[in-house]
Amino acid sequence: MAEDMTRPTEPAETEAAGPANRIGTGPGRLLLSLYAVFTVAALSRSIVQLSTKYHEAPLAYALSGVAGVVYAVITLALWRGGESARKVALVCCSAELIGVLAVGVATIVDSSAFPDATVWSDFGIGYVFLPLALPVAGLLWLRRAAREAGAQPQQTGH
Repeated sequence: MAEDMTRPTEPAETEAAGPANRIGTGPGRLLLSLYAVFTVAALSRSIVQLSTKYHEAPLAYALSGVAGVVYAVITLALWRGGESARKVALVCCSAELIGVLAVGVATIVDSSAFPDATVWSDFGIGYVFLPLALPVAGLLWLRRAAREAGAQPQQTGH
């Protein structure tokens, strides 16, 4: 029994707990929380709209669903941590920013194309522009996390 209590820490556990691998800690925790809230908001909104009034604005409602899925992937990546998750979050934050900018411009240029608002309409005005600010903050945080990971010495199991 004493053997179980004195078990040495595995190198993988130490490495996984390091700050470079925990992109969802520190300021990343706020991003993680915001993305989790946006996941629920965008997906629930989209599901209700698609199931009750799809015929009114199918593109807008589908885009809200896409936004929700992107938010969910980013949330999971921030929660999981590690270099692979950081790369996934980086790609998704980039796609999110492109989506917000494209939909934002499209809703201003041709508002008739979007008879009902999406999460990204008018650059996220319905959500106090957080859909525009989140990917920018996420990209900055992920960039910082990559620099910190590169600055830390690599741990080996020996």
